[in-house]
Amino acid sequence: MPNIKRGVDGPFPVLQVALDFIDLDRAVNLANEAVAGGADWLEVGTPLLKSEGLEAVRKLRLLFPSHVIVADLKTMDAGRVEFEAAAKAGANIAVALAAAADSTILQCVETGHKYGLKTYCDTINIPSAELAKRAAEVEKLGVDIIGVHLPVDEQMLGLDALSRVTALRRAVELPLAVAGGVTSDTAARMINAGASIVIVGGALYKATDAQHAAAAIREAIDTGKRVSSALGKRTGAAGIAETLLKTSTSNLSDAMHHKPCLRGISCRTPGLRMAGKAVTVRSAPGDWNKVVQAIDVAKPGEVLVADCGGVPPAVFGELAAQSAKNQKLAGVVIFGAIRDSDVSTRIGLPIFSSTVSSDAGDPKGFGEIGTEVNINGQSIRPGDWLFGDDDGVMVLPKEVAIEYANRAVDVMENEQRLSAEILTGKTFSEVINLKKWEKR
Repeated sequence: MPNIKRGVDGPFPVLQVALDFIDLDRAVNLANEAVAGGADWLEVGTPLLKSEGLEAVRKLRLLFPSHVIVADLKTMDAGRVEFEAAAKAGANIAVALAAAADSTILQCVETGHKYGLKTYCDTINIPSAELAKRAAEVEKLGVDIIGVHLPVDEQMLGLDALSRVTALRRAVELPLAVAGGVTSDTAARMINAGASIVIVGGALYKATDAQHAAAAIREAIDTGKRVSSALGKRTGAAGIAETLLKTSTSNLSDAMHHKPCLRGISCRTPGLRMAGKAVTVRSAPGDWNKVVQAIDVAKPGEVLVADCGGVPPAVFGELAAQSAKNQKLAGVVIFGAIRDSDVSTRIGLPIFSSTVSSDAGDPKGFGEIGTEVNINGQSIRPGDWLFGDDDGVMVLPKEVAIEYANRAVDVMENEQRLSAEILTGKTFSEVINLKKWEKR
């Protein structure tokens, strides 16, 4: 057994780094930075195990002989086989799921005893109402560590793991580990609530300087005091607009599985961005009556969205723009023509349209306000979110606005790390090992 600095039995608290990459070289690079910043335990994350196998454990054991190596197997069956293989590869701790059968967990524990391997039991996806009960059950089965794990998909809903840590601390006496969106902002709260092991992934592998980020988390867990972090912040309903405006329409498109912007809609006010709920209008081409009336209906921070057939003449110009600015609208989207875009740029009102035309139509009064509209195949309902920048306008259905605003930030943060790696002199293709991951 190697000489471990902060061993499987502590001293606690411990900073564990989840190396959730699919490429071993990137994982090793992050491990070096994290260890320099004060990380204690190195976790071969499930994505890395699935892509590189137990060779990743062997590599880290060779490179970091005095650090605890955790194999995040997430074992659900064949506990003896998987835990024996992890132990022989050099792991000090291996992970089974609390959702596994008792017989599987017992096989993990017994195999661990034989090979000097600690059993970490992860409670991910155990329903909240059953969490304390199941944790107490697996404690009696002989596991060594119990983990609270907030899944990524729940993090994107604006949730955190604190209440689960508190609940488990009352239910069990074993060391508790916590994973899922933990940053230097939240690590101290987890320790103060009873966690012994803080597991950090994204706050490090998204950081442009992972050594500095690890040092900040180390400070937080050692002092029990919050250390501010720009990464890993998740929003609720009140912060959707602010969160979107930190990102880009490209980030949101990637988060939404490459959903396109509104086809045929272009930014007419370069450099101006908008995010807000939709106030919708349907009108005849060139009929600006309902479009202008909708300005009076809209609330501050909302986006006026008008379907006017996608063709000239203009239904929105200087006077309407000044009115919209007075009403503190976040922006305007016109499926049709606008004019006087220079005025909108000057007064700071973001405007997007399908075309520009100097000639205006007449206010005949056809159409309606507050109805569902459709722009080149994409439906927009009152209350849906619109996010626009120089690249175009994205539609974000209101039911998933919190989730995908957070996912857009997640995309942006991942790209920051990739950008930092490219700035070391590598190409984008080299950083992501593009050829290796071509479809076979």
